[in-house]
Amino acid sequence: MRPKKIILAVNSNEQELSVLTFMLSTNGYRVLPAVNGDEASGLISENAIDLVLAYDGVPHWNGGQIIGRLKEIASHVPMILLGDPARTASQPHAADALLPRKNCSPLELLERVKNMSARKRGPRKGSTRVTHPQHELAVAS
Repeated sequence: MRPKKIILAVNSNEQELSVLTFMLSTNGYRVLPAVNGDEASGLISENAIDLVLAYDGVPHWNGGQIIGRLKEIASHVPMILLGDPARTASQPHAADALLPRKNCSPLELLERVKNMSARKRGPRKGSTRVTHPQHELAVAS
């Protein structure tokens, strides 16, 4: 069985975070919830995260600040910022995708999570790539 993809979800609204966690976990993902940027920073440092899903409007941090801080720790992890497009578009952010918080359907969000978690850049933390020379294809000249 394939290991579950690990999603770090950051949202200060615990009810929204609970709904998001339930939706993602029932669709085969392992979710690590965080209610603020400090908690998210600790979780991304200690775990092999496949995707970050951050909501704009976390107290003491805006979504762009959270994404920027998490990119400093794990730049290879794809990150999605959910927020108000008018506000977040005018603020600098390092997110790989920006989705409108109010107009993004659960199906659209799940599809984006699926696509972005599959294209994770770089190796998992603490893993090494194993190559088998006998199975490499010969290149025709």
